Amino acid sequence: MAFLELKNLSKSYAETPVLRDINLTVEKGEFLVLLGFSGTGKTTLINLMAGLELPTKGEVLFKGQPVTEPGPERGVIFQNYSLMPWLTVTGNVALAVDTIFPAQPKAERAAKVARYVAMVGLSHAAARRPAELSGGMRQRVNVARALAMDPELLLLDEPLSALDALTRANLAQEIEKIWEADRKTCVLITNDVDEAILLADRIIPLNPDGTLADAIPVTIPRPRERSAMNHDDTFKRLRAQVTTYLMDVGIEAKVEGTRVLPDVTPIHAVPRTVVTAAQSALDEKYLEFSKVHKIYPTPKGPLTVVEDFDLKLRKGEFISLIGHSGCGKSTALTMVAGLNDVSKGAIKLDGMEVRGADPERAVVFQSPSLFPWLTARENCAIGVDRVYPRAGRAERQDVVEYYLERVGLADAMDKPAAELSSGMKQRVGIARAFALSPKLLLLDEPFGMLDSLTRWELQEVLMEVWSRTKVTAICVTHDVDEAILLADRVVMMTNGPRATIGKVTEVKLPRPRSRKALLEHPDYYAYRQEVLDFLEEYEHGHQPKTTPGKTPKPKAGVHAQPKAVAAE
Repeated sequence: MAFLELKNLSKSYAETPVLRDINLTVEKGEFLVLLGFSGTGKTTLINLMAGLELPTKGEVLFKGQPVTEPGPERGVIFQNYSLMPWLTVTGNVALAVDTIFPAQPKAERAAKVARYVAMVGLSHAAARRPAELSGGMRQRVNVARALAMDPELLLLDEPLSALDALTRANLAQEIEKIWEADRKTCVLITNDVDEAILLADRIIPLNPDGTLADAIPVTIPRPRERSAMNHDDTFKRLRAQVTTYLMDVGIEAKVEGTRVLPDVTPIHAVPRTVVTAAQSALDEKYLEFSKVHKIYPTPKGPLTVVEDFDLKLRKGEFISLIGHSGCGKSTALTMVAGLNDVSKGAIKLDGMEVRGADPERAVVFQSPSLFPWLTARENCAIGVDRVYPRAGRAERQDVVEYYLERVGLADAMDKPAAELSSGMKQRVGIARAFALSPKLLLLDEPFGMLDSLTRWELQEVLMEVWSRTKVTAICVTHDVDEAILLADRVVMMTNGPRATIGKVTEVKLPRPRSRKALLEHPDYYAYRQEVLDFLEEYEHGHQPKTTPGKTPKPKAGVHAQPKAVAAE
């Protein structure tokens, strides 16, 4: 008899089918990962297993008995934390224990609470309330509370998706350790391929039509250390297999190309005679950060957030800026955008010092910041009239429509922003930035709020449009794969305060690039390891003993950038 079984299960809302003909068995002690993306019914599936919803057709069986309501034998950890804000860490966990085990002696219940608080590494914060905890710590409380109820089956609905990359990776390892210690049967839903491979005995992708794909067994021995996986051939094969499958079934929208970009000149273009005279001098240092500092006044005195940020970008170069939270990545970006004053040093673009915001420097933020009452077309047109004052109205409209089409919104130009999905809104933000014909494109974690599949798709859209314009670009990201996929060079920052450039790696992978092609390239994992090694050195706020602002000497096999453009 299967521990958990779904038989011919379907679920619809009104006339809309979400899940279709699901047949699935989960064995006792198994760690099953369902890899799903937005709209595939993954949360609905967890709710059905938990008894929070009932199927339209078919049934869910737990140890042979139909699931018709929630039960303590099936613990659920959701994406949001759902903690009582007035209770401490201990109090939140104790609330669950007291509810499930009211007959146990008080001392036994207290010992159980203390055990699980310690298991998730929160003994030092046991007396704190949720408002005093980071997002990662709050999710640890959520995990401890579910485990303390001693469920036979643990259901995890994207419990790590709201966390930053480092916290997410660390908590995933904690979940694996807890699973190894207690051997709970686990069903995890995630949109992260690496997370799935690191945790699962089996991976089952959810298809966009609400069906399940064939199971993919994961035979990599445990424990699976995240950094070591970068050298594991089985991990690389599985990663390519799962990624290729998801991209093939999930990314159907292909960019069209019927419109032609009109030949109009933006107001911030340099006169042709000046361009010709300065070409050789400026192309190698088109954008130049010269010993840039950012210092904030505080009650305890000046706080240096960024120090000696020294970097030169060639015209048409694409740079990825990566580092842990708080390392000053976004601060550096907002300074070059002119949204944040430089405290010391200078930033020059095309030979002119950056002072204040200007459409010649277009910014795409994590949140696209659209006007909800305006259409995609109207949002994209903002700024275009100012940038092309000598162009006719029809020509300006052609510019807007060209870029909206390039990002796959040909059929949604006249939809109000309020009716667009998160991914579609970010497409408008990207189109709006390119429509300004900027000298410099600045992207501040532009895909950080999107699920993996949408992120992959928009990365490909960004690369396709960038390959046509070759605009000089800087992208702030926390995603190692994104950094390598997009960039000519990856610039790695040390931890703050006094954050600076710690290392620069030139990425000599062929363009045009696609995620599938990169996963198969023999040098890809060497670049990935190089960035991972640097980030690991600075993990948990650690500051390696190196001279600030100096690039560490390359290790064997490192693809270091030419000295002429290094951060010295």
